[in-house]
Amino acid sequence: MTERSLTQKTWSELEPIEVYGIAKLRTDVFFVEQKVDEEELDWRDVEPTTVHLFIKDGRNVLAYLRVLHDEVAEHGGAHRVIGRVVVDRAHRGEGLARILLGRATDLFGDEPMLLHAQSYIAPLYVRAGFEAFGEEYVEAGIPHISMLRPPSA
Repeated sequence: MTERSLTQKTWSELEPIEVYGIAKLRTDVFFVEQKVDEEELDWRDVEPTTVHLFIKDGRNVLAYLRVLHDEVAEHGGAHRVIGRVVVDRAHRGEGLARILLGRATDLFGDEPMLLHAQSYIAPLYVRAGFEAFGEEYVEAGIPHISMLRPPSA
C-alpha cells in the first residue's frame, strides 16, 4: 500500500495525472453513482483563486473538495465556498472528508465560509462548524441544504 497524502494546489499547479484522478473520482460518484445529470465542468476549477484539496493513495484520488472565491458573497459575507466534496465509495467512513474540511477551515477559517450540502451528509458539516440556513431544496435531483460557517474567533 502506498502512503496517503493530503495535497493542496491551484489549477496551474495540478499535474495531468492529478486532474485525471480528480475528474475520475467526481465522475464516478456524481454521474455514475448519484446519477447527477447537470453540468460538472463549470470552469470554476481553473480560476486562479480556486484551491483544490485532495487525498491521494499513489496516483488514485480518494477524496476531494474545492474552495472557490466568489467576488460577491451569496450569504453571510461568505466569499469562500466549499464544493464538490467527494469520497471514493470504497473509502467512505475513513474520515477523509473530515480531514479535507479540517484543512479548508485551517486555511480559510478566519473568513465566513459557505457550502451547499447534500442533506444526508449535513451532520458532517455541522461537526466542522457549519450551520444550516434556509429551506431544504432539490439540486440535481438530490435534497440539499445551504450551510454557513462563521469566522473562527
